[in-house]
Amino acid sequence: MELLSRRGRFIPNYKCDAENTPVAVIGGPNSNVCLHMATILCMYKMPQFIYGSAPVINEKNQAIFFHRMFPNGTHHFMGILHLLLHFRWMWIGVVSQDEENTEKFVEKVLPIFSERGICFDFIERFPKLKFSNEFEDAVREGFESFIVAMRSTANVVVVHGEIQDMITLRIIPQAAEFEEIPTQAAAKVWVMTAQMEFTSLRLQRNWSLQFIHGALSFTTHSKEVLGFHTFLQRKSPSEKEDGFIEDFWEEAFNCSFHKFVVDEMGRKICTGAENLETLPTSVFQMSMTGHSYSIYNAVYAIAHALQQQTWASRERQTFLNQQQHKVISGMLQHFLRSVSFNNSAGEKVTFDQNGEIVAGFDIMNWIVFPNQSFQRVKVGKMDAHSLGPPENVFSIQEDIIMWPTRFNQALPHSLCNDNCQPGYRRAKKEGEPFCCYDCFPCSGVKISNQKDMDDCFQCPEAQFPNRNKDACIPKRISFLSYKEPLGITLALFAVFFSFITALVFGIFLKHRDTPIVKANNRDLTYTLLVSLLLCFLCTLLFIGQPEKMMCLLQQTAFGIIFSMAVSCVLAKTTIVVLAFMATKPGSIMRKWVGKRLSIFIVLSCSFIQSTICTVWLATSPPFPDFDVYSMTEEIVLQCNERSSVMFYCVLGFMCFLAVVSFTVAFLARKLPDSFNEAKFITFSMLVFCSVWLSFVPTYLSTKGKYTVAVEIFSILASSAGLLGCIFSPKCYVILLRPDLNNRDQLTRRNIK
Repeated sequence: MELLSRRGRFIPNYKCDAENTPVAVIGGPNSNVCLHMATILCMYKMPQFIYGSAPVINEKNQAIFFHRMFPNGTHHFMGILHLLLHFRWMWIGVVSQDEENTEKFVEKVLPIFSERGICFDFIERFPKLKFSNEFEDAVREGFESFIVAMRSTANVVVVHGEIQDMITLRIIPQAAEFEEIPTQAAAKVWVMTAQMEFTSLRLQRNWSLQFIHGALSFTTHSKEVLGFHTFLQRKSPSEKEDGFIEDFWEEAFNCSFHKFVVDEMGRKICTGAENLETLPTSVFQMSMTGHSYSIYNAVYAIAHALQQQTWASRERQTFLNQQQHKVISGMLQHFLRSVSFNNSAGEKVTFDQNGEIVAGFDIMNWIVFPNQSFQRVKVGKMDAHSLGPPENVFSIQEDIIMWPTRFNQALPHSLCNDNCQPGYRRAKKEGEPFCCYDCFPCSGVKISNQKDMDDCFQCPEAQFPNRNKDACIPKRISFLSYKEPLGITLALFAVFFSFITALVFGIFLKHRDTPIVKANNRDLTYTLLVSLLLCFLCTLLFIGQPEKMMCLLQQTAFGIIFSMAVSCVLAKTTIVVLAFMATKPGSIMRKWVGKRLSIFIVLSCSFIQSTICTVWLATSPPFPDFDVYSMTEEIVLQCNERSSVMFYCVLGFMCFLAVVSFTVAFLARKLPDSFNEAKFITFSMLVFCSVWLSFVPTYLSTKGKYTVAVEIFSILASSAGLLGCIFSPKCYVILLRPDLNNRDQLTRRNIK
């Protein structure tokens, strides 16, 4: 109000001359100060330039007189978000001012941070500090908030405040000392908003600044102005037109221009020759800060607007007398909105349609020296108006940043817990913020190949996880080969048993006219031996790389040959039973005894099995296939039966013949030994059935090439059981006891 009155006379709304008429007001940096400015000055339509925190203006007729030297706040907060995400600081603390602007920051900006994965260990408030005499109250109010910040596990704290809040922030080392918390242990990376600036009170002059070493702050973009350093060097308290310089001089150099103050307070006399360059930066900075640069540009913006208005007046040939020469604020407002110029630092100054300066932010790194001086080094920028690639919008040179001492110049991490390494997945902790989680290893065949993955994923079908579950490895092709020990062993057994069978067959051919060979249908015996020989040899179809023809022959050859062998056993047992039944007087069974019955049994059983196999091959023939699911580390090349029903029909019919043979042989086991091999058949079929009953669960439980190995083993074991149990007693008699291989000995033995 004094500004709007005549100089030296504080009479509101009274002004009788044009002496010292203001054309605009530059205000700030406190939002409360600007709010009171707006309430009064907008009634007089006076333009206002704000270089700090702008108040929330709801009245449109007031907003048009506002010119903000502080760039768009949204870009400012996006810059902070970019910074946090760049360094992956996802677990942070927030200290904010207890004001209306800060409420907006907490309610509208922090949720945006949360959407990008950042969560907060704490959100504390600065105590209000409006006047220096409230300092003690501010210390008391903010003490608990500072203790929370220092004891937090978050290494990064975002400070949203205004210029005076640096005074409050400097209380932190004192609070740490009071709580016996080592300052180094409590050191944080302070990320400060651009509204803040370094300020302090007289009593804080000797307080340590080490806690702020390594801090990062956003500042309004600035550039060194030519001649500014020289301008400061020439400053002296003799410049009487500057109303506050004497007070500043006394505070800065701890001296006084008044002798009674020197006598009473023990200060030295100010000579006026003191050098500003000798002051530590914690007292006075010789460089132009962001706020100073904004004031500098605001003054020149007003000057350029006045110049444009003057030119416009001359073009209209308007001659103004001294009384008329005062600037009409409404007219100046028009020129202010359209002003655009290059300042002496060579940068363009212009405003957008909302009256906000078109500029970006600098990111400064605070470096504190042992003599309580500090330096702010530019390490990055945020310029949303920049054209070109994204790196022109936000960029930072992290290799030149000095971090707080306790981090030993390593990039500080600020996470609720350590990263989940590749091979692990995140799982949220109950009752904790969303960025706090446990790490669990990937299970089964899943992997995670990046840090902090929410879930593991499966490898492609042709790959499998490595031991650490952090990468996929191509599966190797696998099949039962002649080049591996298992394949070689099974092949050798097949050849060995084939040789034994051929040897037995040769023995029986050589001694075909002996009673023991003739006793049980010689032709059936030969057929059975040939069938067993083929059974052993058919296992070789299962070894080696599966091909189309091999897959067609595997199961069908096995099913038909084995059915023929079992049907021969059935025929032998049936003929033995019928032969003894036919010896009874008047028995009608005599007409069934003979070669025709045995041929009928063998051919009919073989025909049925052949029919089943033919239907199988005609409807859904087996084919070579890749099994990528059964084995974790292998792709199994195998013959796909395609129709499990047909496969089990073949197997089931063969088992049916075996059960019938076993039953018939069991019933005939007490017939005379000389002419009866039912006991040996009974035991052989018991071995046969045991092998194939155990085959089914074993076959279903094994995977890959071992499934084929189980089937080969079952064929070899059951065939060897038939060969050994049926023919070994006969070979014993033929080769080792030829004296028993005659009709008289067999008859005599039977009589005994």
